[in-house]
Amino acid sequence: MSPVSGSGNGDARAALLEALRADPSRTAILTDIDGTLAPIVGRPEQAAVPERASQLLARLSETYALVGCVSGRRATEARRLVGVGGISYAGNHGLELLLPGDEEPRLDPSLEGQETSATEFLAGLDEGELDRLGLRAEDKGPIQALHWRGAGDERAAEARAHEIAADAGRAGLEPHWGRKVLEVRPIGGGGKDTAVAALLAADGVSAATYAGDDRTDLDAFRRLRDLRDRGELETAICVGVTSPEGPAEIAEESDLRVDGPEGWIAILESLLAA
Repeated sequence: MSPVSGSGNGDARAALLEALRADPSRTAILTDIDGTLAPIVGRPEQAAVPERASQLLARLSETYALVGCVSGRRATEARRLVGVGGISYAGNHGLELLLPGDEEPRLDPSLEGQETSATEFLAGLDEGELDRLGLRAEDKGPIQALHWRGAGDERAAEARAHEIAADAGRAGLEPHWGRKVLEVRPIGGGGKDTAVAALLAADGVSAATYAGDDRTDLDAFRRLRDLRDRGELETAICVGVTSPEGPAEIAEESDLRVDGPEGWIAILESLLAA
């Protein structure tokens, strides 16, 4: 299907939504959090999911087969931020799964023996230099992140982040890029594609949508389409949540484009009309 904007071809948009509303008992609704449900802010700890979005996810979970959030945050932090206990969470880009009723996340088996590798790598960096450049560390357990949004010289901070990423690769770790953030992860596990596949492993789901705004969400888009192409899903709809600083590929690879979190929340409201 051709991508349509949030204010574009009404017939195409209606057809996409109707494919999801046709049988809620066999449909999954999956969403990124930061930049998709919650507006991007200067620091991760300042993020807030609008109450309306949380209410919608809770109501959708009463009707749809699966409602889940896929985040780069730790799974417990994602659940705290969204504030809905009865849905599923994939945290740390799929390295953690927190299902309804779970107190603690289930860790990806690939982490065994690598739980502290990224932490040890970051500890070896010059903390004073990071502070001077405005590179802020975020401890996410097996994943460590460096943010530079709001740094005095964002270009200089990003240039140093690229050098750190190269060093991380030489140290046997895997660098991943987001919007003004570098994440350093163990090699071999996780990824939003893995998270989507794990969440959709439940029997009976035949249609799914995923909404995201950043490069890591492209992996989820591609896995959703792969599941459809292999016949494991009948319907796969990728929703690109666009913004001025978001990657162009989000719009290019989406079936439906919306403007910012408000556009995605409007889609969630439409899905309640099933």
